[in-house]
Amino acid sequence: MWQETDVDGIQLVATPARHFSGRGLFDKNRTQWASWAILAPDRRIFFSGDTGYFDGFRQIGEKYGPFDLTLLETGAYNENWPNVHMQPEEGIRAHLDLRGKVLLPIHNGTFDLSMHSWRDPFDRITALGYAVGIPVITPFMGEPVSTHDTAVDQRWWEDLGSTVRNGSLRELSGQSIVDPS
Repeated sequence: MWQETDVDGIQLVATPARHFSGRGLFDKNRTQWASWAILAPDRRIFFSGDTGYFDGFRQIGEKYGPFDLTLLETGAYNENWPNVHMQPEEGIRAHLDLRGKVLLPIHNGTFDLSMHSWRDPFDRITALGYAVGIPVITPFMGEPVSTHDTAVDQRWWEDLGSTVRNGSLRELSGQSIVDPS
C-alpha cells in the first residue's frame, strides 16, 4: 500500500481498503485490496472501491486530504458484513475522516446483493448528507459527472415510480439499464 505513480501530472496513490481478496478456491487474501487517491494539480479525488469502514480513512485524509470529491461505497451493506461493506452512516463517517467536500455514493443501484431495498442506499445517504451538511451528488446511472460538479438533490430514483418493479429496471429515458434482479 501507499505506492504512488505519476501519470501526465496526476498522482495516483494506492491507499488501504478493508476487504477480502481472491476469486478462486485457493487464492484467498493473496493479493491486496486497494482504494485510490487521485491527486491532480487542481483537484483531489478519493475512490473507495469495495471496502468496509476502518481507521485507515482518517490516515488517508491526514496524508492526502482534503478531498474535493469522495466516491464512497454506500450500497450492498448488511450488519453481518462490516469488514467488506459500509453502512451509509459509515460512508458519511469515512467522508468526514477523509476531509471530503462533496460525496458521490457508489456501489449501489445496480443489483441487489444484500437484503436492503434497492432505493435504501440512495434514500439513506442523501438524508444523512443533508442532516450533517454534506453535499451528495447522485447522478443517474451512466450520466457523466465533472469533478467540478456540485449539483445535489438529483433524486432521480424517486421519479422512476412504476418503472421499478420487483427490483428490476427496464428501458428508461432511451437508456438501456442493467437488470439488477
